Amino acid sequence: MKAQTPSMRKASTRKQLTHIDPDGRPAMVDVSAKAVTAREARAECKVRFPPAVAAQLRASGLKSAKGGIVDTAIIAGTMAVKRTHDLIPFCHPLPIDGCRIAVDWDGTTTLRIECTVRTTHRTGVEMEALTGATVAALTVYDMCKALSHAIVLGPARVLGKRGGRHDIGTMG
Repeated sequence: MKAQTPSMRKASTRKQLTHIDPDGRPAMVDVSAKAVTAREARAECKVRFPPAVAAQLRASGLKSAKGGIVDTAIIAGTMAVKRTHDLIPFCHPLPIDGCRIAVDWDGTTTLRIECTVRTTHRTGVEMEALTGATVAALTVYDMCKALSHAIVLGPARVLGKRGGRHDIGTMG
């Protein structure tokens, strides 16, 4: 048997897409052989307002003609977490053990939305956390668009995950 060279080892450990089958077709990952473990993920999405709009929202206590912006965003984000598998084609339906969404000012013109999701299952909840944070941000946009269409969403990103094969970022 021929010894592997460093470049051969590097090629064999290269990361690959997981939602593609050997024939190059889209496929849901089979997680049946994975261990059931406690898993959690934390994601954020930011909502940036023009300065005058941010000032108006601060003055109103984040209330709009449509109602409480923060409360509505939290409800929408939580509903989205529970329905992620209906929105993202290859996400597994997961039992959600916990979901927390926090919305607060991050500077004078930006709202920061953070979503933390927990489950005990064979696959992680990064997509659920990202979906919760981004749908909450979309809800903020929807409730505030009458004030301006110059509201900017993002970036959206995973801040951390625990459980499964790889832990990344922070969960605190």
